[in-house]
Amino acid sequence: MSTQALLAAAIFAGVYFLIVTERLHRTLAALLGAVVVIATGLLSQGEAFSESVVDFNVIFLLAGMMVIANILAKTGLFQWIAVEAVRITRGDPYRVLVIASIVTAVVSAVLDNVTTVVLIVPVTFFIAKRLRIDPVPILISQILASDPPNLIIGSRLGKDFGDFLLNTAPAAIVSLVVYLAFARWLFRGQLGRRMLSAKDIDDLVAEERRIADPAMMRTGLIVLLATIAGFIVARPLGLQGATIALAGAVVLMIVSKDDVHEILKTVEWSSLFFFIGLFIVVGAVVKAGLIRDLATATLGITGGRTDVAALLVLWMSAILSAIVDNIPYTITMVPLVSELGHSVNIEPLIWALSLGANLGGNATVIGASANVVVSSMAEAQGYPITFRGYLRYGLPATFLTMVVCTIDIWLRYLVFS
Repeated sequence: MSTQALLAAAIFAGVYFLIVTERLHRTLAALLGAVVVIATGLLSQGEAFSESVVDFNVIFLLAGMMVIANILAKTGLFQWIAVEAVRITRGDPYRVLVIASIVTAVVSAVLDNVTTVVLIVPVTFFIAKRLRIDPVPILISQILASDPPNLIIGSRLGKDFGDFLLNTAPAAIVSLVVYLAFARWLFRGQLGRRMLSAKDIDDLVAEERRIADPAMMRTGLIVLLATIAGFIVARPLGLQGATIALAGAVVLMIVSKDDVHEILKTVEWSSLFFFIGLFIVVGAVVKAGLIRDLATATLGITGGRTDVAALLVLWMSAILSAIVDNIPYTITMVPLVSELGHSVNIEPLIWALSLGANLGGNATVIGASANVVVSSMAEAQGYPITFRGYLRYGLPATFLTMVVCTIDIWLRYLVFS
């Protein structure tokens, strides 16, 4: 291993240690790692802040959607949705968890996970506060139900939305059903009996089921729907999601006439700076070739067998995506999978990579962008989700869903293909 690779590994391990032990706030740990990466010359300043290292599309997409979500929240839209959810579930905590998870899963099939959680998590906080229940189990379930790796795989391996729907939706649906059944046991301590009586629920619905600013809500919904439509047509037009989100945010800020400084205070800046720092640290790891060397060595033991290769890709993707962000991991793995496809059937490998990279990121609080956003929003509301606290639930749930995916890959592509 080269000196550069050893140094990159040491910096990454140090940052991870600080995050896991909570010696420093994760944002400070990531930014410290980024500074050390640049100071030691692993990445030049130009490389560190280049688009190939820092995914500015994610950064500005997040900023734009946070502005849109917070302006909509002031109109009472999320409150109205939350009250409807309370009415439908009659205040039962487990039913709330199930509905929240299913809604998140459905929406994230159309939108990216980051946008989905930014829009849905405020509803979760309102429900939890009114029902006097712990929102953390619901938030974790929304993370697990909900991405960018598929966009990378699709564009570089020639797969479209229909291919992903056919090949990954069955495993995703079964995984969600299995998880929701498991969640009743997993969160048995937090999802106790309902805290409000039937009369309390009826009173809550009658009192809280209102829109504070109907005119602004209608305008906000039009802008939100236009933004979502923009996400769908952005790629053919050569635009990034960040451009669409920022355009929607600017329009709403102009229309709302709220103070710009007050609006920008609602953006989760700690999340954005965490992403920037982590992208730079992971960029150094990728440049040093650590992920490529590890993946190449692992795939080298397949012996030309499709079954071994597919299951190795699945589990290796899950494990590494839990440790590093799944976007740079996927970018590194796509050419390796493509090369391996010359000696074995590539189809099982593609879908193993997709499932492993997407679901594996759910194991830790920093494994995927949406996880970080949810934990940051929870912290701002007074419900901190620590690395170890999340791992207690994320790890067993992810392992269970990966077992489902293993069975799916084995049966669909290796037994009945």
